[in-house]
Amino acid sequence: MKRDTIDLSKVNVFTLFSKYFFPTLLGMLSMSAVTAIDGIFVGHGVGSDGIAAINICIPMLMIFTGVGLMVGAGCSVVASIQLSKGKLKAARLNVTQAMLFVTIVSVIPSMLMMIFSDATARMLGASDYLLPMVKEYLLWFIPSWVFQIWISVSLFIIRLDGAPKLAMLCSLITAIVNIVLDWLFIFPLGWGVMGAAFASSLSLAVGGVIAIIYLAFHARQLRFHPLKMSVKSLKLSIRNISYQCRIGSSALLGEATLAVLMFIGNQVFMRYLGDNGVGAFGITCYYIPFVFMVGNAIAQSAQPIISYNFGLGYKKRVADTEKIALTTAIVCGVIVTAAFSLCPELLVGLFVETDNTAARLAIAGFPYFSVGFVFFIVNLSAVGYFQSVERVKPATIFALFRGFIFLIPSFLILPQILGATGIWLAMPFSEILTCACIAAFYLFCKWNVK
Repeated sequence: MKRDTIDLSKVNVFTLFSKYFFPTLLGMLSMSAVTAIDGIFVGHGVGSDGIAAINICIPMLMIFTGVGLMVGAGCSVVASIQLSKGKLKAARLNVTQAMLFVTIVSVIPSMLMMIFSDATARMLGASDYLLPMVKEYLLWFIPSWVFQIWISVSLFIIRLDGAPKLAMLCSLITAIVNIVLDWLFIFPLGWGVMGAAFASSLSLAVGGVIAIIYLAFHARQLRFHPLKMSVKSLKLSIRNISYQCRIGSSALLGEATLAVLMFIGNQVFMRYLGDNGVGAFGITCYYIPFVFMVGNAIAQSAQPIISYNFGLGYKKRVADTEKIALTTAIVCGVIVTAAFSLCPELLVGLFVETDNTAARLAIAGFPYFSVGFVFFIVNLSAVGYFQSVERVKPATIFALFRGFIFLIPSFLILPQILGATGIWLAMPFSEILTCACIAAFYLFCKWNVK
């Protein structure tokens, strides 16, 4: 496998960011495409009920992905700093410990959810009408979550190892396999939501295995390292994993924000607009991970550059990289907002026929919902910066602001004031408030330094 050689301490930071950003963005969007492709095929092969059923299942996947992002981000920051100090063995040990940990924490809950699929579907908010489809999707999709979490962690490590193009290819292959299998299982074979779930499981398994093979046999520096079987080694592993999770906790909260957005949104839309409202929100929720991944790609592209140079004490390179990241976030946010505001019919039409009730609700709501996308992406980039320089407290606080402290009250209060429009504006309002808090914190820190 061909690997890139990237000197994080000397190459111009704009050139470095570009080398990371474009393959990372394409790879991230490809991973988001796995569930979106399910939605497109299910929307046309099953209908808006199928989309609603899948959307009810996705928050749990978001939590698993969030755990992977938490460990991956934390491991990547720690390994970056260790590599900058020449501690290769320590970096490899952290990578191995991270992958072993996420395997354990994904397999056990997955088994329990499959055993208690009825209770899991009810917990996620399935109505009596949607319950059969939700259960069917869960039972065929849950087995793939261990592969999803492997991919989430591995892509951080592969990029840090100097192979961002390989990380992109891993994601692209996963998406392509999913497209082919979705078409085969849903249309010629007529397997409905079960076919969509099975296609996703098989495609994620392919991506997960590719990532593991690379880390086991082909990585330039960050290959797996044997762990010692002793009490001292176990204590060291627990300490390292705990530190990684603490650094990456804001990444988990970022993914949890999507889970909360979808879970609470499903409940509120069901209350105000019924199953059609959930279907409309479901269409929207297929696009949210794409927006999230744009912000995540910016943060993850800047992270190895920032963390490595932070470890070396090169403050100007750190500051320059973050300026580039924030500028990129604003430009990308404006582009995404324009697409949602100007082309809602086209975006909704990818999933369902635009003449049904759910589609009309989504078309009306897209322009309101898109108001928050610039702030959404900027906030992710800012939180990623704090994470990259080991400033855990502000990263965690701002992640909590956007995911819980502002978002949940917005969902509960705005619909009472503005009706259905208030549901669409809940996320934008939460992100705007969070962005204002980040700006105030930045100005406060700058003032104190002076």
